Amino acid sequence: MLEVLTQKLASVFDKLSRKGKLSEGDIDDALRQVRLALLEADVNFKVVKEFLSKVRERALGSEVLRSLTPAQQIIKIVNEELIAILGGEPSRLASVSELPAVALLVGLQGSGKTTTAVKLALQLKHQGQRPLLVAADTRRPAAIEQIKLLGQQHDIPVYSENASVASTTICQHAVKQAKESGVTWVIVDTQGRLHIDEAMMKELADIKSVLKPSEVLLTVDAMIGQDAVRVAQEFHNRIGLTGLILTKMDGDARGGAALSIRFVTGVPIKYLGTGEKMDALEPFYPDRLASRILGMGDMLTLIERAEETFDQEQTKSWEKKMRTGNFDLDDLLSQMRQIHKMGSLGRIAEMIPGFSRFSSHLPDDQGEKQLKKMEAIIQSMTYEERRNPAIIDGSRRTRIARGSGTTPKDVNQLLNQFREVQKLTKSLTQGKLPRNISTIFDTPLR
Repeated sequence: MLEVLTQKLASVFDKLSRKGKLSEGDIDDALRQVRLALLEADVNFKVVKEFLSKVRERALGSEVLRSLTPAQQIIKIVNEELIAILGGEPSRLASVSELPAVALLVGLQGSGKTTTAVKLALQLKHQGQRPLLVAADTRRPAAIEQIKLLGQQHDIPVYSENASVASTTICQHAVKQAKESGVTWVIVDTQGRLHIDEAMMKELADIKSVLKPSEVLLTVDAMIGQDAVRVAQEFHNRIGLTGLILTKMDGDARGGAALSIRFVTGVPIKYLGTGEKMDALEPFYPDRLASRILGMGDMLTLIERAEETFDQEQTKSWEKKMRTGNFDLDDLLSQMRQIHKMGSLGRIAEMIPGFSRFSSHLPDDQGEKQLKKMEAIIQSMTYEERRNPAIIDGSRRTRIARGSGTTPKDVNQLLNQFREVQKLTKSLTQGKLPRNISTIFDTPLR
């Protein structure tokens, strides 16, 4: 996510940090490179102009020019101005006094609207709410069946009627049922189009007029860059939005939409879609995204994910084993299974300060394949081999490879990675960070 922009900004600040005191020329040269990086990332030119103007004004102040660590001061300023561009404070779903609250999801076809509706419902369910999904997209073939299937898979009720019934009527009936059954949130999946047209806007306006929703959320594909800003402006002018959900952020290496859309439209970003899995919907925090863009990680999100995923007793057991040197291959496999639930290793690395530069080394879409291969190899070992991998010689490697459907080379790579993990955990418990951290993942199992 935003990998290209992060790498280019890191390069600019790395050059600054090699200098002692900075002159006005040094700062201007760095800001020219930042400007180029932002424009190449498809950030709106008005946003770039405003952002750099504020950064330059502050960077030429005495706090930087007289500082003993001027480069760090500039990074601090850039971080603060990025947060301001992204909206400052996080924006949450509206609180309502009369239930059920209604969230109307709108957007173009292909933006991930239906999937996002289910993700949002699932997140609300985990927060103790009682959501109801409404299949009001009567235009797209199989849209009603899709949301019904996804709702069934995640035990979320879905209200639907025949596709010949008007969407406004479906919504009215859904809200009536929601009131009778004690639902707290009604999430309406509306029709989309490949392009904005009058028929779609009129229908959405009619639904909004009938439901009077507390939230009108636009799902917009982050990967379309400046077009995302244009789409958001059009929807906001015609319907009136209360929030944005940027989808497909995991595929957005540039960052133009994320950095432009809030500033240009004035509409707050409320969620980021970060993957295809149903739990891949993150509440949006401007400070956390700014930190990720600057390669400073996002430990708060990482900690929150870990708390949701990891078994606390098991975690204490792992920690004890790491400290005493009794960490074995069974523990490694168990940890990898838990980590895989949190997302790909590449995305996790993005959240760890200083590790974002290694994210391109780590498995992403190959994570599931890597995990299955690791499982096959470890499960083909005897109990003693898993506890003490040092006893695995050539003949044992051949047997393990044959039993797991892999090659002796694959077994060797896993054992090498395990030894690197042992070194890493030992270094971390001693308060040291090895320089060659990236080599652990440089040779993934193939």
